[in-house]
Amino acid sequence: MQHHSPIAAHAASTGAVLAARLATLLASGVVVLLASLHVLSPEFDPAVRVLSEYATGGYGWVLSLLFVCWALSCWSLLLATRSYLPTRAGRLGLWLLGAAGLGQAMAAVFDITHPLHDLAGALGVLGLPAAALLLSSRLARLPTWSDHRRLLLVSAHLTWLSRLLFVAAMVVMLVGYTRAGDRLTPDVIALAGYANRLLVVLDCAWVIVAAWPLGAWRRRAHDRASSSSSRAQAQGVQA
Repeated sequence: MQHHSPIAAHAASTGAVLAARLATLLASGVVVLLASLHVLSPEFDPAVRVLSEYATGGYGWVLSLLFVCWALSCWSLLLATRSYLPTRAGRLGLWLLGAAGLGQAMAAVFDITHPLHDLAGALGVLGLPAAALLLSSRLARLPTWSDHRRLLLVSAHLTWLSRLLFVAAMVVMLVGYTRAGDRLTPDVIALAGYANRLLVVLDCAWVIVAAWPLGAWRRRAHDRASSSSSRAQAQGVQA
């Protein structure tokens, strides 16, 4: 039977920690890029226009970079947590997270004017909340995430609730728009754009909450101390 040494186990842990930190940084970068688009393209009314419409402005490349960071944050979280999720439900959640990342990567290449943009949106919009619910319910049972269990579960549920809010805001806006004779009058309740941006922020918040416990500096220092102790014990046995 093959046994894994403490040093090999520590190396695997190092990869997971680095991936978790990368997921945190990338998800934070998405929020920063989203905020920058409001400054760079003020001609897009955030109450009415959805995120993907920035592709038709002068800073479409910033939107593409946003989607790339979003995709990479999901894939980094996948790499960070995959060894903690050996169950069938956990693996399904990882596949869904990978599919959501694929949708975001596709959105970076196929903008709102391309027929494949709808497919990209479906993968991201549907895949991420399903992944968040499956993965969070499993991770919350593990010691690494025990101190953040409630926050992890709440952030996971906020991902699908943000979808419901966006759909409701879009319906209210379209109904008001139709009743106003296809005009955006002051009577039209236009909040769909804000709901769309909130969706993005809450998705990134879940990625950060899920990755943070694994990539935390304090935990990393504890792991180094544990690894040093394990190596010392292993050398003592060999002696």
